[in-house]
Amino acid sequence: MGRAVTETGGGLLPDRRQQGDFFVCDVFDAIPKDDLASMEHPLFSLATRPDRRILEYEHNGVQITVTPSVKGLATIHDKDILIFCISQLMAAINAGRQVSRTLHLKAHDLLVATNRETSGDAYRRLREAFERLAGTRITTNIVTGKEETTTGFGLIERWEIVRHTRGGRMVSVAVTLSDWLYRAVLSKSVLTLSRDYFRLRKPLERRIYELVRKHCGRQPGWTVSVETLLKKSGSASPRRVFRKMLRDMIEADHLPDYEMREEPGDLIRFTPRSGLIEPDTPPPALKPETLEQARGLMPGVDVYGLEAEWRGVWARSGGPRLRKPDAAFLGWVRKRAATQ
Repeated sequence: MGRAVTETGGGLLPDRRQQGDFFVCDVFDAIPKDDLASMEHPLFSLATRPDRRILEYEHNGVQITVTPSVKGLATIHDKDILIFCISQLMAAINAGRQVSRTLHLKAHDLLVATNRETSGDAYRRLREAFERLAGTRITTNIVTGKEETTTGFGLIERWEIVRHTRGGRMVSVAVTLSDWLYRAVLSKSVLTLSRDYFRLRKPLERRIYELVRKHCGRQPGWTVSVETLLKKSGSASPRRVFRKMLRDMIEADHLPDYEMREEPGDLIRFTPRSGLIEPDTPPPALKPETLEQARGLMPGVDVYGLEAEWRGVWARSGGPRLRKPDAAFLGWVRKRAATQ
């Protein structure tokens, strides 16, 4: 990671996770994931004020039209909600659990996982983000899950506050993703993001990181012209201003996982930082009987929460390949039980 981004009684309820009509987000330590299509193409506004422009984009045969609602276009910061949902679904899929297009999530968990404040104003902004995501309409021929979508759709189909406080603050929310985005998740057309992505303040920094993560990955580097980067970023700034913004990014050196520099010919070069760790391989899958054994080792503890915590430890250690993941998990649980 780069130097500049390092901070700081009664019976059991039925297991609703297996009902199939919705998916409960309970894997808090899920590894951040983003869908490839929106990483590659500019679907979100980089503006910090309400943006009511109709965006038109065409590149290498891909055509996109993004139409705002009266609330404005969905922003790159609104996308945090989708990243959270995608991450939860992928963690469940990799664990062999049932998922669905409708997710039930806790607003507080979403705010914390995406590095946001949990003030009353933060909940208000979260509600506005849901409204923009549902209201923004996209028409495109981008293929997700081997299907070409040519009709208009929203990034989320609907959302609903399931429970709120007396003061009106949302506690839990139900979100139904678009078929287009859900197909991308089921086909695993996603990539891992650095957790420091959520610490990037500027919209352009987030957008540039997405593009670099998509195009560079673990390769030795990625060189792109300022003109192409301007087009793919979706920035509305003139090229001269955009170039200055890139130079400011180079000076600040905030980009997670990658270094960037300017090269002759109006080019920008991105290279992975030393020690880059990317656990893109699926997390170790555990057998159902292993989770039952874990319940016996730590009675009363949510084994799915234990599994998520263990996966987080696995990811932070570099995502090593485990010859016997079930034995490794149970060994870790035994250590946890011994310290309690």
